[in-house]
Amino acid sequence: MALPRLRMVNSRKMPLSTQDRSASVTAGVLLREWRTARRMSQLDLALEADISSRHLSYVETGKSQPSREMVVRLAEALAMPLRERNALLLAAGYAPGYPETRLNTAHMAQIRRAIQLTLEHQEPYPAFVFNRYLDILETNTAAVRVAEFLIGGSTHANMLHQLFDPKDLRRAVRNWEEIASDMMRHLHEALAANPFDAKMRGLLDDLLRYPGVPSQWRSHDTTSPPPPVLTVEFKKDDRRLRFFSTFTSFGTSGDVTIDELRMECAFPADEETAETCRALAGRSR
Repeated sequence: MALPRLRMVNSRKMPLSTQDRSASVTAGVLLREWRTARRMSQLDLALEADISSRHLSYVETGKSQPSREMVVRLAEALAMPLRERNALLLAAGYAPGYPETRLNTAHMAQIRRAIQLTLEHQEPYPAFVFNRYLDILETNTAAVRVAEFLIGGSTHANMLHQLFDPKDLRRAVRNWEEIASDMMRHLHEALAANPFDAKMRGLLDDLLRYPGVPSQWRSHDTTSPPPPVLTVEFKKDDRRLRFFSTFTSFGTSGDVTIDELRMECAFPADEETAETCRALAGRSR
């Protein structure tokens, strides 16, 4: 469970992402990189996209210019995120196929309403909205109350930095190594799904530089299965708060912003936690 941001943190310059590189590399190069990252042979991808392996080979080497329909089909076969599909279309010389609409526009009114209803319904327990980098975009007031109760508020706008910075939320987490290890697993899985996302890789590097972070977390641990339910335990003097979370995403979307939105709802794992949350909200049983 994350805490809400109290101030924004300036982001440093990152290496070029797939989208940034699309102006300087060909669609064939991007396809070959994604195919390699997905551990697919040319034949595997050709069969999945229902084209000939010879045609795919020509596309990858630049001997053949793929049609827009072909680019979309190959991106689908590679299970590329919408943002990266736009980058592939640009590299092939086509306009992006998926809009990226700001949340504060009129077109996103229904999405904002759905988010607001979820945040309000979760009271008096914390709820959060974040993007694929786990930057916290919005929270309910319960999250603010719990943050103030535990550490007086957070200085980071990113959930992972909150959990890894010893001066932030990390100092209040009783089972920090268990929680941080699981968060690192999720980050590695996200990188596996988006292997050329330089910003996400930079986020991993930033987390590994915090004191007390095991160096072996640089690699993805595939030997230890995740627990069925993970409970985060916070400590505040002689009080203990225990939460487990559910994560929600929107259904199939053709918009990059919606595709990358995630919502976390934290639930009390015991009655003491539930009572504390109710008390913080000024509620009785």
